[in-house]
Amino acid sequence: MTLWLVLAVGLLTAGLIALGILLKRQQAAIQALQASADSLSSAQSTQEAIASERDRIYRDLHDDIGGRLLTLAHGSNDPETAAIARDVLQDLRAVVSRTQAAEGSLLEILAQIRDEMEQRLDTMGVALIWQQTADIPDPDLPEADALHLYRIAREAITNGVRHAEASRIRVRVSAAADLLLIDFTDDGEGMPPGRVGAGRGTASMRQRAEELHGDIDWNPGTEGGTKVVLRVPIPPSEGGAGSGIPA
Repeated sequence: MTLWLVLAVGLLTAGLIALGILLKRQQAAIQALQASADSLSSAQSTQEAIASERDRIYRDLHDDIGGRLLTLAHGSNDPETAAIARDVLQDLRAVVSRTQAAEGSLLEILAQIRDEMEQRLDTMGVALIWQQTADIPDPDLPEADALHLYRIAREAITNGVRHAEASRIRVRVSAAADLLLIDFTDDGEGMPPGRVGAGRGTASMRQRAEELHGDIDWNPGTEGGTKVVLRVPIPPSEGGAGSGIPA
């Protein structure tokens, strides 16, 4: 065997060994990728199963507890108990509905808030006057921001009806620069200055306004009761820029 043949065989053998090592590494990489894909698929399936089970539990709660709350709301001779039952029922319905549509645009969220307020106040015999300007932008809202707006609006209505015994509530929605302005004005008894921010409900409203990087104030209402004024930055639309409330 000549020297060149020996060298050729040696090179071929080394090449085959290197190729074998490369193939093993590629096979190991493919197996790792497959394992990652299987793990991701399993995790996705688990998340889907959890979401499905959560929705089922919410529906069962709505059908069972919701039915009992509805019976209590319409059957109780105590107006305070009936009002509490209606509030809890509205909260339950809001939880169930937001499992299916947790996010939306600003105008969609405002429309949902208005619809909920109309239904709630109608059962209490309270008139809702909703005034909304046509120049409000319509960016998408994160779920947390939408929830804060819902809770602030609901608490404002609760304070106006349950505590101030209002018969009429006016809601005005407008936009100024990059701010969303919402004021809730009732014709009830009004809130004593010393009680503003002292209760759990108003303190929660302040905290939620801060979470939205905005602020909230309570003033004497032009209709004899209390005016709640909420100012929050409007999130920038896609491709746009926004600014917050100046310090």
